[in-house]
Parts: sequence; C-alpha cells; structure tokens
Amino acid sequence: MVEMTAQGGTKFHDRPDVVGMPPFLFMGAFLVVLLARLAWPLRIVEGSLLTVGLVLAAIGIGLAVWGRRTMVAAGTNVRPTQPALTIVTGGPFRFSRNPLYCALTLLYLGLTAMANTWWGAIVLVPLLLVMHFGVVLREERYLERKFGDTYREYKRRVRRYL
Repeated sequence: MVEMTAQGGTKFHDRPDVVGMPPFLFMGAFLVVLLARLAWPLRIVEGSLLTVGLVLAAIGIGLAVWGRRTMVAAGTNVRPTQPALTIVTGGPFRFSRNPLYCALTLLYLGLTAMANTWWGAIVLVPLLLVMHFGVVLREERYLERKFGDTYREYKRRVRRYL
C-alpha cells in the first residue's frame, strides 16, 4: 500500500478507506428488500410499476455508464478502494460529485418499483446513511488530504449529490 503525505505533512494511505464497495452495498440492501417482501409484501400499488421501474433503472444504468466512461477517460480509478489519480470534473461530474452513487440509487429505486414493495423505501434510509457516512464522507476527507485546494474548489462549485 502506498503512503502519501498530505499538504500538512501528515502521512496517510492513498485510498479512501470506504466501508464497502458501493455496488455490493446496494445489492445487499436489495436482497434484504426481496427477503422482506417474501415475508410481508407491502405493495406500493395493486397494479404494476414495471414501466416506472424500467425507466428509473435505465436512467440509473445510463448515468452509471456515462460516469464510469468519464472517469476512465480522465485516467483515474473507478473503484473507491484504489487511489484517485485526478479530480474528475467533466461529464456528469459537472452536476454532482457523486453521479455513480446517484446512478446506483436510481437503479435501486427502479428495482424497488419493479418489485412493487415499500420495503425498498424502508431499507433505502439506512443504506443511504451507510453510503453517506461510510463511503462519501470518507472519500471527501481523502480527496481533500490528497488534492487540497483543487478539491475544495471543486466542492464549492459542484453539489455533493443532486
């Protein structure tokens, strides 16, 4: 593991130390939703939300593909367990500092709509808390240590989520 020296001279490991890989956190949460739905369906509507779910999922997948391609084109690592090599400010990163996590949330909501269960909304609350405190804030602290004023200026210009 590479050690970096922050602008203040403090040494740190060159990675954000997130609590888990975000796609796996979302998948695990959705598995909980499906299991809870088996025990107690808690339907959102009596009919189907398939179309709504497909639209949300498609938007989420499209945003994820756009964000990933933008990161790769900028020459940085996509996985939050690897070092950031640059601050990406193009593509969807012009509008959100975390478009890939917004994309995962849209995909999750799409799957929830397709499953037609309120369990998705119930499980989403703790999931988003884990994402915010265990992933996003840790990444932000890491990026501030590594990139200093460059990242702080980006934070001033672009919203965290939407």
